[in-house]
Amino acid sequence: MLKNLKAAILGLFVMAFSLCGVSAHAAGVDLTALTTAADFSTTTTAILAIAAALMVVYIAWKAAGLVIGAVRRL
Repeated sequence: MLKNLKAAILGLFVMAFSLCGVSAHAAGVDLTALTTAADFSTTTTAILAIAAALMVVYIAWKAAGLVIGAVRRL
């Protein structure tokens, strides 16, 4: 009996909060003024340049390891 009562109360709370949340999320927030003013092209370019530099270092490190391994086997 107590278990059913807890489930019923929990169900009522969930239903009440979900009904309240529908009206708040239906309108939404207009952020076009913020999103149109921001330009992330230079940031994206910088991040990609850093990633490319790290890839070059990683490839050079692996290549050096292969060359050292080949020399050791001689």
